[in-house]
Amino acid sequence: MGIHSTAAHGPARCARAGVTGVGAALPGRVVDSEQLRRTVAAHSGLALPERMFERVTGIETRRVAAEDEYASTLATRAARTALDRAGLDPLDLDLLLFASATRDVAEPATAHIVQDALGSRAHALDVTNACNSFVGGIDLARAMLLAGRARRALVVTGETPSRAVRHDPADLGQFRDAFAGYTFGDAGAAVVLEPVAAGGILDVDTETHSEHWAVGGIAGGGSRHPRGDAHTYFHGDGAALRDVFEKVGTSVLDRVRHRTGLGWDDFRHVLVHQVTVPYLERFAELTGVPWDRLVVTVPELGNVASATLGIQLDRVHDQLDPGDRVLLVGLGGGVSLMTMVWEKS
Repeated sequence: MGIHSTAAHGPARCARAGVTGVGAALPGRVVDSEQLRRTVAAHSGLALPERMFERVTGIETRRVAAEDEYASTLATRAARTALDRAGLDPLDLDLLLFASATRDVAEPATAHIVQDALGSRAHALDVTNACNSFVGGIDLARAMLLAGRARRALVVTGETPSRAVRHDPADLGQFRDAFAGYTFGDAGAAVVLEPVAAGGILDVDTETHSEHWAVGGIAGGGSRHPRGDAHTYFHGDGAALRDVFEKVGTSVLDRVRHRTGLGWDDFRHVLVHQVTVPYLERFAELTGVPWDRLVVTVPELGNVASATLGIQLDRVHDQLDPGDRVLLVGLGGGVSLMTMVWEKS
């Protein structure tokens, strides 16, 4: 089924859109922080203290994709799980969004690669907004369901940021610039969205501070730097990025709580993008989110970019009861923040 150009000929409008299936995928290869430190020290010649990465970031291990695993590979694996849990066939879909900071190729959209692997025939396109890509994709899919442009949507992400890590910095300055990359791990996630009779996605909010777009990212592959290995590595000022989030991050959460009338005790879980353990601890301190509401993944998986919230949702989904509410908090380079309140139907 395709998406038609007018709502009059497309699927009927729905009053509520909700998540009916969730999936996640992790590569089999595990790399601990001490392995990574030894690799960087050997390739760079820098004298890096033992357990440096683990002590600074709190990250013990991360998953790393194999040579024949791509962003689409992880996304497709997660998608199959989500479709199975929703009781759907790939041909039931009429919208497929690949929403990720990573992609297989510059052109065409990686959504087509995922769709080919699944055997679906949906309207397919990519959505990208750094680590907020996945939650942004869910928001876009929800909007299309509410507008009557789609009936069943699949939102997938596949992240392989480990391939943008600089393992051979030339000096300490380059090492510091590349340090955020040493937090990265690879993963995939997926959700199915459909009309629901109750619950569903109840509230979405965003805040964007684009003046900070240059704080961190991967410069290569666009019209500014179409070629050149030096631009394919992630670079960033982690302290500057943290400062931005600290200044603006609590205001969007305050708005959500004021607008919805929901306090922390009203959420079964608060899922938040996780970069390092110290930053997650600082987030909890600033916002007052009870630690037992968080789903902590960063010590085991590292920063898995836009797959973070999907993996956390996958880990708690089967334990949720109808009526349980979950707050998703996305933080992405650019800089953007997103919140989404979802209630299980």
